[in-house]
Amino acid sequence: MGISENIKLLREMYNLSQKDLGVIAGVSDKAVSTWENGLKEPRMGAIQKIADHFGLQKSNIIEDGGLECETTTPPPLPQFDNIHQVAPVKIPILGRIACGEPIFEAEDFQGYTDFISKIHVDFCLIAQGDSMINARIHDGDVVFIRQQPEVENGEIAAVSINDEVTLKRIYIYDNQIVLNAENPKYAPMIYSLDQIESFRILGKAVAFQSKIV
Repeated sequence: MGISENIKLLREMYNLSQKDLGVIAGVSDKAVSTWENGLKEPRMGAIQKIADHFGLQKSNIIEDGGLECETTTPPPLPQFDNIHQVAPVKIPILGRIACGEPIFEAEDFQGYTDFISKIHVDFCLIAQGDSMINARIHDGDVVFIRQQPEVENGEIAAVSINDEVTLKRIYIYDNQIVLNAENPKYAPMIYSLDQIESFRILGKAVAFQSKIV
């Protein structure tokens, strides 16, 4: 595998167009095309720019098989302002939380999941139901909770009410508690103080994680 194959492989590894790679190397997309087709070899200055951008040695680009050792593990990400490396941390999954009628499974420890944000969270719950879909929280999503005893009116929180747990937008007034869904087919859940045997805010919902399907 020579220079032309190495350049094409590197570009495809990062899903870049010939124009993208040309910007990195300081040349036109036509120049990149001639390199990949073996019609012309890049100058050493262009090779150095490519190597520096991807954190490689020039030999990785020039030598036969120079990228083979690099493809066994993911190569470093290109240096763009909106790309950030993340360090996952383990967050305990405490169970499922209702996004419909309240259920109580929050104390059922179900293992851990990775969380890849610098936002402080203490635990997570798995959303069940469709009452929070207008907040982009869907059935099966992992909702990350920052444990705190109070939230501002209008914030989304995990709450335990009458020994049942649910995820809703919460409003607390002098004589009642209102739990609002984020789906118009669900009416607000309104509790007067004399209806409430126990009430506790488990924490504020600060992030969620969905799978791309």
